[in-house]
Amino acid sequence: MRTVTAYAAHQAKGTLEQFEYELPALAPNDIDIKVEHCGICHTDLSLLDNEWGLTSYPFVGGHEAIGTVVDVGTAVSHVEPGDKVGLGGHSGYCMTCEQCLNGDHNLCRSLIATVPNHHGAFADLVRASGVSVVKLPEGLNYKKAGPLFCAGITVFNPFIEFDIKPTARVAVIGIGGLGHLALQFAKAWGCHVTAITTSKSKEREAESFGAHCVLDTNDPEALQSNEPFDVILSTIDVALDWNIFLSALKPKGRLHFLGV
Repeated sequence: MRTVTAYAAHQAKGTLEQFEYELPALAPNDIDIKVEHCGICHTDLSLLDNEWGLTSYPFVGGHEAIGTVVDVGTAVSHVEPGDKVGLGGHSGYCMTCEQCLNGDHNLCRSLIATVPNHHGAFADLVRASGVSVVKLPEGLNYKKAGPLFCAGITVFNPFIEFDIKPTARVAVIGIGGLGHLALQFAKAWGCHVTAITTSKSKEREAESFGAHCVLDTNDPEALQSNEPFDVILSTIDVALDWNIFLSALKPKGRLHFLGV
């Protein structure tokens, strides 16, 4: 048995208070992670308030965890105590279904989410299946790495899943948490990057994250006069005239909705 000290809410919209719970003996495929840094995602806030009717209490949030492995099960071989790892939104998979065997673990019907019905990383320790963590390279800024395991993977996945080319013209709608990372990934990928936002004040910020140009969401003429895009990544949940954005795509272009 291992005692974990966490911060939990005991009711919807409740205050996070110190909370202790016991972990059972480590299963063969599990690892225990000493949490050193953890991001705060809007999903944590939605789950805290039980906006989706999914939350069970006491609720321990946190699914953008960075920490050090302190213990591993007998079947875990790719990480060992002392390794720095990152843990995102999933803490376990069945590892026997077609999706898991094909490498699409995120589509596993038996996946265990890190929150809300599993105690997350707003704690000194979090337990997860070894396969759900990523060993981190040396030299990474661990304090800032947490969001890569939620917002980061959300906007990076399309580059791999849809084989986006470095020569592509990529537009990002919504320059918030997801959008900030999408701009940086697209620029690092080699793409021509356009930020699309309603906030004129974000123009300089968007450019600092890699945008070559910035367009106003509410200016269809500017969008239409721009050279067509290969890919548009939308990170917002606001109703827009999507026909305008579809017409701004090249014939084989893609419009992806992320995290909404």
